[in-house]
Amino acid sequence: MVHSVRIVGAGLIGTSIGLALAAKNIAVEMIDVDSRNQALAQDLTGAITISEPELIILATPLRALSQVINEQYALNPSSTFMDVCSVKVEPLEKVKASELPLRQFVGTHPMAGREVGGAESARADLFLSRSWIITPDAKTDPEAISKVKSLVQLLGATCVELDAASHDAAVARVSHLPQITATLLAGSLHGVAPEWLDLAGAGLRDTTRIAASDENLWKEIINSNSHEIKGLLTKLHNEIGAMIDAVDDQEKIAAIMRIGRDGRNLIPGKHGGKAREYTYVPIVIDDKPGQLGAIFNECAAMSVNVEDLVIEHSPGQLNALITLALSAEDAVKLSNHLSSIGWNVHPVRK
Repeated sequence: MVHSVRIVGAGLIGTSIGLALAAKNIAVEMIDVDSRNQALAQDLTGAITISEPELIILATPLRALSQVINEQYALNPSSTFMDVCSVKVEPLEKVKASELPLRQFVGTHPMAGREVGGAESARADLFLSRSWIITPDAKTDPEAISKVKSLVQLLGATCVELDAASHDAAVARVSHLPQITATLLAGSLHGVAPEWLDLAGAGLRDTTRIAASDENLWKEIINSNSHEIKGLLTKLHNEIGAMIDAVDDQEKIAAIMRIGRDGRNLIPGKHGGKAREYTYVPIVIDDKPGQLGAIFNECAAMSVNVEDLVIEHSPGQLNALITLALSAEDAVKLSNHLSSIGWNVHPVRK
């Protein structure tokens, strides 16, 4: 168990870690080069100073890592260090070039975040049920690894161990390419008539949600992992070309769509388990306050677990369609119950 932690960098990830640790009664010190960020993070987590932190978490931008490593090691030569950068090869190289001995350093990357950044967006539950990758070097002290693993578990995350190169290859596929794709798609909306954008439904909103992310963060991530990303972008470019060639042939279009659907089915379900087949309950609701809350109150009363939901509502429409995703058993149970008490429920569907 870690008892004292200094977090250098009061952004979304650093402050979220601080909030979660403070809630567990762990002594947390927040510092940041921006006095406003530091003040907010300290107010949120408790303004304390730790002279000899057991663990130092480096939550700074990659460009500042080398300087911070040397500064903090000079002040705290006995501490264990970990980073939370979104790439792992470059931070490891920076540590090797620093004064910090590798035995005291554990590279990590929490697979959690939000499209909005900063201490003001921090959440203590950000890491619950998330994967948290650790990339210890062969020279890393087992005690340091154990200390970091205990912290990850304390925050409610699941520890996954990879080497740094494998980490960068993996996140290029499951994180970096999706970010680039969402950004390019959202960028294509410039110049679209506002009245056309009023027609946008959940599909466009879902696929462009992460395009709201901070460009200053992502320019570092993409540039640092360019050796992995370039190949993936080339492959995507070729696949877009194949779709362009297929648009006049329905069978070719269908084949590409099937490949995409089958690829999506490879994504595990929540908690890393096998992807579940949901049953959907469509409900037409009035466009007035309290409707959605009332439905969820009924879900709680019936002890059914809603896995996902989609709301479709057109401008000027007096009602809306909410579609709840549940297990097959829960879907039938909820549908029958809501219908019996007067809700406008339509037949469940797979």
